Amino acid sequence: MPIIHAVILGIVQGLSEFLPISSSGHLLLVPWLFGWNDFVSVSVEKAFDVALHLGTLIAALVYFRKEVKVYVRDGLQLVIHRERPTTPEGRLAWLLVLSALPGAAVGALLEKTIDDKLGKPALIAVGLIVFGLVLWYADALAGKRAFEEYSKRDAIMVGAAQVLALNPGTSRSGITITAGRFLGFSRDAAARVSFLMSLPITAGAVAYKGLKLAIDGIPHGLAVPMLVGIITSGLTGWLAVWGTLKWVRTRSFAPFVIYRIALGVTILVIVACGWR
Repeated sequence: MPIIHAVILGIVQGLSEFLPISSSGHLLLVPWLFGWNDFVSVSVEKAFDVALHLGTLIAALVYFRKEVKVYVRDGLQLVIHRERPTTPEGRLAWLLVLSALPGAAVGALLEKTIDDKLGKPALIAVGLIVFGLVLWYADALAGKRAFEEYSKRDAIMVGAAQVLALNPGTSRSGITITAGRFLGFSRDAAARVSFLMSLPITAGAVAYKGLKLAIDGIPHGLAVPMLVGIITSGLTGWLAVWGTLKWVRTRSFAPFVIYRIALGVTILVIVACGWR
């Protein structure tokens, strides 16, 4: 894989993982649009995917390091010292884990079906448009709930919505932010829920796929591109988290909706005309 391709894909992953525009969809569309054939097999592609997601996981952990430290500490205390009163942070920690369970379970069960049946450019385009419009509608709702009000019911519903993100084009952050807005959370709170609940499911996926990679070994010639992918996705991922949270404090998600629709329509035109 050329290093420039690793840099571009790392940037794409870092930005689109946290912006509500679908990272999985973009990672499929970019090579398709430019005619790149960097992966000789599915296993090589998945190995590089592990690197990109490791980068964005590190980015989110660094950005939320203070919160994560408290959640881990108080969450573990709920298990180890059950006689102690439940803290708000300990409760939120386990609710975030609960949010990750539906997507993790369905993803593990249907991994092969998702790889074989989904991810076609036209399907990605439809997903971008449809779920972009749903995000636009949900974002227009005047929700004001704070992140601290996150409940078990919210965790189940947002977690269930995250299952839809297994389809490339839906967007994990987009659909969870959408669910958060439907549940009455403010834009900032919905974004925080989305980003923080990405930590356990992304960490689990990286650990699961990373174990396979450790057993099989890094494919020949992919070590340097993987390192580049980790660095670029990590740096741009941190920037995306910071920028999104700053943006939504005073503005809507409308620009992301417009982008999704424009990209989706463009892809459908390209497919219909047979240009790719």
